[in-house]
Order: sequence, then structure tokens, then C-alpha cells
Amino acid sequence: MISAIRPRRSALYVPGSNARALEKARGLDADVLIFDLEDAVAPEQKTSARDQVAAALKAGGYRAETAIRINHPSTKIGAADLKMAAQSGCNAVLVPKAEGAKDIRDCALRLAAAGAPENLAIWCMIETPLGVLRVEEIAFSSPHLVCLVMGTSDLAKDLRARHTLERLPVLTSLGLSLLAARAAGLAILDGVHLDLNDDAGLRASCQQGAELGFDGKTLIHPKTIAAANTAFGPSSEDLAWSKKVIAAYREATAKGQGVVVVDGKLIENLHVESARRTVALAEAIAALARA
Repeated sequence: MISAIRPRRSALYVPGSNARALEKARGLDADVLIFDLEDAVAPEQKTSARDQVAAALKAGGYRAETAIRINHPSTKIGAADLKMAAQSGCNAVLVPKAEGAKDIRDCALRLAAAGAPENLAIWCMIETPLGVLRVEEIAFSSPHLVCLVMGTSDLAKDLRARHTLERLPVLTSLGLSLLAARAAGLAILDGVHLDLNDDAGLRASCQQGAELGFDGKTLIHPKTIAAANTAFGPSSEDLAWSKKVIAAYREATAKGQGVVVVDGKLIENLHVESARRTVALAEAIAALARA
């Protein structure tokens, strides 16, 4: 049985200080909108950006899943962000630079104290060497934690690593975080591609993330949404194959056969489970498009 799937192929950071971007985001095809109060906002604009995001969410009209990336909750600005987010009506609060279970548990307690609804999710950024080393601890820290988000730009800086096409310098960190997320039953999003003029590099990065097993990719510009949606969503060929596998397996089990071969390929129950997930994801994407 496949549990409900929420598409998160594309997660666009929207600067909280940019009123035009907040308005434009209502009509975008991103699965997730991350209203950013942290890196994308200048220090002197933090308070006004917070108020602007609160007003935008109150006005509504966003079809995508919404998250607010707060400043670190250990700061006064972050604490104020957290209180606003608790009452904002967003779907999730994204905590930057998580480095241990305590960060997530404290955030959950403070959200509850601020009157957050029980279903308000916590997401967290894995973007420091210590965060990666403690990612298993973080992943199992709280029932409110739903998603890990890779912050590969900050991570590469701290590692003193270079940004390369193959992303070899961060693959270990990506792999460890992915393992922790899947072990804990969490979603996980890949980091951003920084070069907006490098369409081929963007497509390669999205394809690599999808092949590794990520649910989607974080983005910094609307023009990159389509590439992420394509890479992390099932193709028509994937969907047709999945339906063929499911039908063949159903027919075989009805006949009491334990082995199924489809187009020369041996099909086991694990392949059927993957096929069912592909179909469920395609159906969820279609439902989101109709919303």
C-alpha cells in the first residue's frame, strides 16, 4: 500500500523582501515555495520581509506547498520569524544550519508555545559539516520533522570544496543525508544549481539528483522550475512501463504464478512496489495541476 505522496519536484526560494516575487509566485508551477527570510534578505530588511511574507500568506492564493525559511532560531530575528511562522498558515518551517536533534526538538517546542497547529511541519537544512555528521540523529529527532533540505552552497564553502559538474566533492554528504532521510521515512531535497546561464549543467544536476533518489531540487529562479519538474517526475515511458508491470504481476498472482517476466525482465514484488509509487506520484502531480 502506497501512502499519500506529495510532489516536491521543484522547491523555489522566494525572497521575502521582494514583493513582486511573492506576487508572481502564486502563478508558478513549482511544487513548493520556500519564502526565504534568511540568506536572500539583507539585514536591514529582515523585519519588513517578515511582515511582507505574513501578509502574503494571509492573502492566500498559493497552490503550492509553502514553507518559511527562518533565520536561525538562536537569534532574536530568528525567534521572531519562528513566532510569525507559527501563526502564518504555512505548511512548514525550514530551520537553517541544523546540527543536532536538540535544534529540531527546541524548534518544535517553541512552535507549539507560539500556538502553531499540530500539523505544522518542520523541515531542516543540512548545510554544515557537523550537520552532515549528525544527520542520522537529526532525521530521527522529532515526529514533526518531515523533510531534509541540502544546503550545498554553504556546505561546499565550509568544506573548501569546488563546485563541479559531477559534484564529486559533495557526493558523500548527499549520500549520507539521503540514507538518513530514507531510514527515517523523510522527504529530502537536493541543493541549488547556482549558474542560471548553465542550462545543460542544471539539467545534469537535476538528473543526477533524481538518479541518487532525491524527491526534488531547491531552485533560485523560476526559469529552472520546468527542468526540475521534468527530472524528478515520471516520464510517459516510466508511467507506461509501471502500469505494464502492475498489470502483469496482478495477472500472474491471480493464476498462482510466483515469477513474472515482462519484456524479458524478471519482475519481483519490489519492482511492483516501485511501479505503484511511480503511478501514485504521477496521479498526485496531475491532481496538483488541476488544483
